[in-house]
Amino acid sequence: MAQTPQTPPALFDRALLYARQRRALAQGEVTFLLDRVAEDMSDRLAAVMREFHAPADLWTSGEGLAGLRTQLPTIERIALDAAGAETLPFAPESLDLVVSALALQFVNDLPGVFAQIRRALKPDGLLLAAMIGGDSLTELRQAFAAAEAECEGGVSPRVAPFADLRDIGALLQRAGFALPVTDVDRVVVRYGNAFALMQDLRRMGAANVMIERRRVPSRRATLLRMAEIYAERFADADGRIRATFDIIWLSGWAPHASQQQPLKPGSAKASLAEAVKKAGKE
Repeated sequence: MAQTPQTPPALFDRALLYARQRRALAQGEVTFLLDRVAEDMSDRLAAVMREFHAPADLWTSGEGLAGLRTQLPTIERIALDAAGAETLPFAPESLDLVVSALALQFVNDLPGVFAQIRRALKPDGLLLAAMIGGDSLTELRQAFAAAEAECEGGVSPRVAPFADLRDIGALLQRAGFALPVTDVDRVVVRYGNAFALMQDLRRMGAANVMIERRRVPSRRATLLRMAEIYAERFADADGRIRATFDIIWLSGWAPHASQQQPLKPGSAKASLAEAVKKAGKE
């Protein structure tokens, strides 16, 4: 009897994410990471050397990819809705390009979203996205964990778990993408203190939206101790602290007959053993 695929447990409150992104936009969004990604995405698309006639921007916050409209005047923007739904409104094989900037790290069912994008792409259509991953905010995670253990005798989820490079590459292959490629752009930002970093995170709409987050205000003593530990462990000689952001870039193509294909096993014209013997005689 076939087993019903299990729905992955939800990690993120995406309705809360929507509300916090709206609040960040109203207060004046902090966009230095998004600006960096937008510029890089424009360069990466220019290097593809082809025209896209049915592109879509998936869940990028605010006007983060507005600059792409000169390259992609027909781009359709899919905004996060108030419920944070992860079901995409795309017909099968209706798009030739899907882009997304700093949104996919907050997806509960990333394999499912990748599969939906793959179905929506026409043969030889492209997915190009950037998401926060890897060791992002490792300093803040460590400082909070140490402070809570010391001040409260336990640890609560403060920083979201992030996927690493190998995870993303494997998920692209699992979803049926051809020629998957991933790489990381590490950005280290310096702040006067941990509270300035946390303020920027709020104004990015990226404060803690984990379902298992702490629901009561943090103790003042815990926050002050967290800032002290952060400064003790991660400050430079001038006293400013470091914050790491790993931006994972990912791309994959909907399969098409024109794409480069791997050789079939046994199709090589010369064996490795023969090549080694020949090299030993020279």
